[in-house]
Amino acid sequence: MTAAPALVSAVRAAKQYLTYVASGPFQYAVAEALALPDSYFDAFRADLLAKRDLLSAGLADAGFEVFRTGAPYVRFAFCKRTEVLADAAERLRTAFAH
Repeated sequence: MTAAPALVSAVRAAKQYLTYVASGPFQYAVAEALALPDSYFDAFRADLLAKRDLLSAGLADAGFEVFRTGAPYVRFAFCKRTEVLADAAERLRTAFAH
C-alpha cells in the first residue's frame, strides 16, 4: 500500500480489528462471559486440563510420544465429554498395542 505513513498505520489498525473482532452476537456473549466469576474459569480450565491429561495418557499408553506444548488448540478437542475421550484413549491403546 502506498500512502502517508499515518494513513497506512490507521488502515492496518482497522484491518486488524476487522479481521479479529467477533460478530455482534458474539460480542454480547463475550461481555456476558466477562461478568462471570473467576471460579467459573478456574473450574473450566481444570476440566480441560483433566481431559488433556486423560487423552495424553491414552496416547502415551498406546506408544505415542506426547509433547506438552502449551498450545491453545489441538485437533482432538479436550472439550469433548470425558466418556468420549476415555473411549478414544482405549481405542488407541487397543489399536496400537505392542
